[in-house]
Amino acid sequence: MTMQPLFLGLAGLTINDAERALFRAADPAGYILFKRNIDTPEQVRALTAALTDLAGRALPILIDQEGGRVARLRPPHWPEFPAGERFADLYQRAPVTAMEALRLNALALAALLRDLGISVDCLPLLDVRDPEGHDIIGDRAYGAEPMQVAALGRACLDGLQQGGVVGVVKHIPGHGRAAADSHLELPIVTASRAELERDFAPFRTLASRSPMAMTAHVTYTALDPDRCATLSPTVIDLIRSDIGFQGLLMSDDLGMHALGNPQSGGHPPGSNALSDFGARALASLAAGCDIALHCSGDFNEMRAITEAVPDITTIAAQRLAAAMAWAGPGDATPVQQWADARDQLLALA
Repeated sequence: MTMQPLFLGLAGLTINDAERALFRAADPAGYILFKRNIDTPEQVRALTAALTDLAGRALPILIDQEGGRVARLRPPHWPEFPAGERFADLYQRAPVTAMEALRLNALALAALLRDLGISVDCLPLLDVRDPEGHDIIGDRAYGAEPMQVAALGRACLDGLQQGGVVGVVKHIPGHGRAAADSHLELPIVTASRAELERDFAPFRTLASRSPMAMTAHVTYTALDPDRCATLSPTVIDLIRSDIGFQGLLMSDDLGMHALGNPQSGGHPPGSNALSDFGARALASLAAGCDIALHCSGDFNEMRAITEAVPDITTIAAQRLAAAMAWAGPGDATPVQQWADARDQLLALA
């Protein structure tokens, strides 16, 4: 069976019997880890090895390890990493120093993840911070000016690539202006098409350098008033054509409450209930996402998704292979050495 266009979570610290049977039958393209899947370094290495062995191939294993409040790996086993705002603040005084500090930070992140068998970090955020936007982005952002966000985003991608880990730009085409948290409700952005150019700019600048991107569960009324970006062929066409991103495009988490709002739209043929997780996955793929992401590890939801989706398309498989080939073999320098060099630069802030 050809792999399915899915990145899936799992329930606990090991693969349980039901998950093993489901994953063997469905052959998802990859997996994503959360705090519930993480205990010690030895346990994480065993889990990533088990997932790889089950797939019988090298595969994407994702994590959200940004730093600050979004970090699945935490002390005492792993060091703290700073939030994006630290680098944004330094950029205001010393742009080149800030970019180098962020590159070193990404190298340290990559060294940590690669040691655990994790190959993809859902970073960098290219969302432009907005004073009226919800704090779900907040201090995670690299600033409120598009050129600064792009410059720091490029530094992050460069460090991840040098460290041997694939980066994911998010949340395309821009979440910073949203006044709601898409985990809880559907953000509806009423800015004009011209105003949205500010949000698009960092993604457009880095489109050719970005191996993967994650969509925003945000409805932009100037682009498609009836469907959020993840479920909108119109918005995804804009991402591909106007913004120019040609890499692997994944949805944000299908489990977010934003997709339960009728104004998220995107009902696939034969479905009228986006409470059905299979329908959500189909709608994201029909809109143009290459991969549907499901994070919760809820077995019944995963089963509904795997029963609904088709095999991965040829173009999506090609994009996935190209994205995974983007990262280098990885620098062997220890995490702490990169972190110490980063801290010396951040001390200037």
